[in-house]
Amino acid sequence: MARTTPGQFVRQVKQEMSKVTWPSRREAAVSVVLVFIFCTIFAIFFLIVDKILSLGVSWLFG
Repeated sequence: MARTTPGQFVRQVKQEMSKVTWPSRREAAVSVVLVFIFCTIFAIFFLIVDKILSLGVSWLFG
């Protein structure tokens, strides 16, 4: 494989970055809100599962 000079690398990166479709501000904001909502739901779910398992273990081992 031929070595790439730093200048060629920068040009290739710029060329590839021009092909990227970036989300709009609204799409990014909606995605961030959805991530926070799902993280909260999963945190509550795992909190409940942890409490149930800890109660079961403490009941089992006294």
